[in-house]
Amino acid sequence: MTVVEPASGSIAQLGQARSAVTGSTTAERAANAVREEVVEGRLRPGTRLPDTELAEALGVSRNTMREAMSQLVTERVLVRHPNRGVYVATPEVDDVRDVYRARRLIERAALRWGQDLDAVRLAALRAAVTEGQEAVAAGDWTGVASANQHFHRALVGLAGSPRLEQQMALLLAEMRLIFHRMPGVREFHEPFVGGNDGICSLLEAGDREGAERALMDYFDEAEAQLLESYARL
Repeated sequence: MTVVEPASGSIAQLGQARSAVTGSTTAERAANAVREEVVEGRLRPGTRLPDTELAEALGVSRNTMREAMSQLVTERVLVRHPNRGVYVATPEVDDVRDVYRARRLIERAALRWGQDLDAVRLAALRAAVTEGQEAVAAGDWTGVASANQHFHRALVGLAGSPRLEQQMALLLAEMRLIFHRMPGVREFHEPFVGGNDGICSLLEAGDREGAERALMDYFDEAEAQLLESYARL
C-alpha cells in the first residue's frame, strides 16, 4: 500500500467543516464531515489520518472521532492497519467493478423512476453541468472532477429519496478515491462534461428513456477506461 502523509493543511482544513459538527458530539456528523472531504477530493488515497488531529480539527472528542472513523472503515472509505493507524482507502480493481454495478442500479433507478422532474431538482442538475463547464474554461481540472461528483449527487436527488441520497454519499466517496488513480485528470473527466450536459438536456426535455440510454453508455465508457488504467498500475 502506498502511504501518503497528510498534505499541508489537508487535516487542518477540516476545521472549515467544524460548523457541521459544532453543537453535537455524534460520530455520524463527524463521519459525514470527513467523508465529504474525500468526496471533494481533498483527502486522497493512502493519506494517514491521526485521530487526535482530526478530533481537534472538527472540535470533537477523540472517542467520538474514533467511533466516526470506525464507521468510515465499515463504509470502505477508510482502512485500519493494526499498529499503524487509519488511512484513506486505496480502491482496487474489484472495487471499481462493484461501484459501477451499484451506480447502474441506483442512478438508473433515480433517473428512470424517480419523482416528477420538477424545476428545483432539474435546476440543481443544470447547475452542476454549468459548474463543470466553467471549470473547464478556467482549466481547473480538479474543479471539473468535483463538478462531476455534484452532477451525480443531483442525479440521484431526482428520486426525492433521502435514503438513496445517503447511499449515494457513500458511493461518491469511493468514486473519488477511484478517480484519483487515473493518471490524467483532464483526459478522463473533460469528455464527461459534455456527457453530463447531454443527459441533463434530455431530462429537461422530459426524455427519461433517452437519458437512461445515455447514462448507461456513459457508465460503460467510464468503467472501461478505469479498468484499463488499473490494469497498467
